[in-house]
Amino acid sequence: MRHAAVGTVSVLKGSPALERAAALVAICALLASSPSAQSAAPTTPEIRTKVEEYINAAVRVNGFSGSILVAKNGQPVVSKGYGMANIELAVPNTPQTVFRLGSITKQFTAMAIVILQERGKLRVSDPICKYLTECPAAWQPITIRHLLTHTSGIPSYTGFPDFPRATVLPTSAAEMVGRLKDKPLEFEPGEKFAYSNSGYYLLGLIIERASGLPYADFLDKSIFTPLAMHQTGYDNSSRIIRNRAAGYARKAGETVNAAYMDMTVPYAAGGLYSTTEDLLRWDRALYTNTLVSQKSLDEIFTPEKDGYGYGWIIGTRFDRQVIAHGGGIYGFATHIARFPADRLTVIVLSNVEGASASRMANDLAAIVFGAPYALPRERRSITVEPGVLEQYVGTYKIAAPPVEVVVTYESGSMVADIGGQMKLALAAESDTTFFSRDVSAQITFVKDAAGQVTGLTLRMDGSELPAQRVK
Repeated sequence: MRHAAVGTVSVLKGSPALERAAALVAICALLASSPSAQSAAPTTPEIRTKVEEYINAAVRVNGFSGSILVAKNGQPVVSKGYGMANIELAVPNTPQTVFRLGSITKQFTAMAIVILQERGKLRVSDPICKYLTECPAAWQPITIRHLLTHTSGIPSYTGFPDFPRATVLPTSAAEMVGRLKDKPLEFEPGEKFAYSNSGYYLLGLIIERASGLPYADFLDKSIFTPLAMHQTGYDNSSRIIRNRAAGYARKAGETVNAAYMDMTVPYAAGGLYSTTEDLLRWDRALYTNTLVSQKSLDEIFTPEKDGYGYGWIIGTRFDRQVIAHGGGIYGFATHIARFPADRLTVIVLSNVEGASASRMANDLAAIVFGAPYALPRERRSITVEPGVLEQYVGTYKIAAPPVEVVVTYESGSMVADIGGQMKLALAAESDTTFFSRDVSAQITFVKDAAGQVTGLTLRMDGSELPAQRVK
């Protein structure tokens, strides 16, 4: 899940959830080529020195707060906390700090489905209506695999106009299914990819029906307890959870308490919490048959449309396969990246909404591989004439996956709407380059020889995505 605070002046809390647009950006980033020029791999002491230099710059420039872990062959090379788990009580982040995971939850939901398949309780080829009551006619062709791979066509509830209001109230399964079942499908099941938190919410209900246990209990019994992941579970605001981090957001560059979200809303799409140390235990298990067979692991990590497997994005970075996923939820930003051929794992968990967790994980991996990366640097805004800004107003399209970026200029403010899901208020760094003060995003407009604006480049969380002007 992601619904982050964005903007240079105000927090755009009324906008739809950011997760879908962020996921598309992440997928583009993994599928895009990355710099292949690499120097000799640094030694472990050099890695530690460079990581410390990088994170200190992220703390100084971006106010990074969270915990990071870099591991090789299942053993930590760097494992450290930065900033505060609770600012008001002056409690620092550590490797034992508990963070909400957002959509990293999806890989555990997917594993639960595969475990049930191995136990003969279901098949991913089963129609979802076999397990869901009051199933509408439009859902009849949808299979469990469609939900796992975001190819069902069911619209994501985090994009519904009333989502910001609905997040504060407990939501029952019947209420959520009632909200979803009357919505038309966005496309025929299996036709294409569209990131949908609704699909993973429904997977949680299927897990409960097939196992006879509540979602939280099944994951605890079948995954967390066997792997000794004692600081991982389904979050609940009323529970006392030792070492739990408070969640924060940025508003006009200042740190504020994040908005409240009832955790029955994200549920199996984004409701789990964990630590960097527990996620390393999870990572280790994925190289073994502790939970499921190698055949099932291969099924999980086989990319389907747009590189998405079962709860993971599979792509290429640094001329290597990377299996990764990010997450964002009120107050938190997270990312886990696994490079199986090198047994390298990078985990970034932040308790600041909209933090550049994906970019940081990518840069930390670059340090290990001896690949190019850049230290975070401070950005300063300038004043640009309104006539210059008005020429950038228009619609721009990223090719694959198709995402539209709509740029508007109203009342002296530049705003970029990414995919109808993420609104960024922009500050000018130059006449052509703009940035967000509160999330890791930059837009550079492109002109032809005649000075006409023909496109833009969106840089976000370590990705670089060109877009052509279409309007």
